[in-house]
Amino acid sequence: MSQQTCPECEMNDVLQHADHWECMTCGHEWAREEEAPAGRIVKDAHGNVLTDGDCVVLIKDLPLKGAQVLKGGTKTKPIRLVDGDHEISCKIDGMAVGLKACFVRKA
Repeated sequence: MSQQTCPECEMNDVLQHADHWECMTCGHEWAREEEAPAGRIVKDAHGNVLTDGDCVVLIKDLPLKGAQVLKGGTKTKPIRLVDGDHEISCKIDGMAVGLKACFVRKA
């Protein structure tokens, strides 16, 4: 049994199969939809979905506080998605930085 309800009779006694659902009350069958990943979805500048462990590339030069600049085209170590103002936490050239997803593309 599952938490699904039948779209025809709205009963909740539904069997879960590998590729479809089946209502035990009325016999209606329907295709399973892909389940959305839990939490929010973070996309890069080109619309690709980012996940923990992806490597990304900067699409433009980004100035840091002080006199440092992160050059466009720089590849990061594997990223970690975080909540807050900057969606990405990663390391670039041994420095821990927070980045906004709109300034990177998936590598």
